[in-house]
Amino acid sequence: MVVGLGPGDRECMTPQAVQAISDCDVLIGYKTYVDLITDLTQGSEVIVSGMKREVDRARQALELAREGKVVSMVSSGDPGVYGMAGIVLEVAGGEVPVEVIPGVTAATAAAATLGAPLVNDFAVISLSDLLTPWKKMVERIEAAALGDFVIVLYNPKSKGRPHNINTAREVILWHRTPETPVGIVRKAKRGEEERIVTNLKDMLDHEIDMLTTVVIGNSETMVENGYLVTPRGYRL
Repeated sequence: MVVGLGPGDRECMTPQAVQAISDCDVLIGYKTYVDLITDLTQGSEVIVSGMKREVDRARQALELAREGKVVSMVSSGDPGVYGMAGIVLEVAGGEVPVEVIPGVTAATAAAATLGAPLVNDFAVISLSDLLTPWKKMVERIEAAALGDFVIVLYNPKSKGRPHNINTAREVILWHRTPETPVGIVRKAKRGEEERIVTNLKDMLDHEIDMLTTVVIGNSETMVENGYLVTPRGYRL
């Protein structure tokens, strides 16, 4: 099983995910995520590893499953959104049955904190160019901006790529006004949550890092009583 842990708060984890973690023989995951659920792993073998070991984790999980063990591979948020579901299914190749258990992803967690910015069409784009060429990412950012999608940016900024968020903002400004509403949420639904409502012009004046989700409104998004709202189109 590939299990989505949600954003971090236990209240946001689905009962199905809790059950899968509690019932497994072996739990495998990135140490930071495993540390969030230590109270659920009593009686299970726990295998942790660091960043950039995703393929190794997937292969190890599938090898253990072939031995007849019930294995839960944990992934933050939703495992099908920049998570472990894809690589596990690729490595499995149909030889081992895989169940994907969904979780609350950062886009919807941040949106709930900000109000209702995703009520109409939206695009989710990661600014991490570790696995995707930056040129292709810029093309996707511009396409989303040109299409007037609300844009949710994952992995917006890190020490290794501090300028990707700057470029993304510049590209979006080709098709959006500087006053376009922007929501910035750090540690969405993870405790010590931080929430800022600003605009495209001023968004870089605020702290943005790998724990941040950035929501950039479209031409209709507005700020209502401190909340971001994108109209669905109902007549009021």
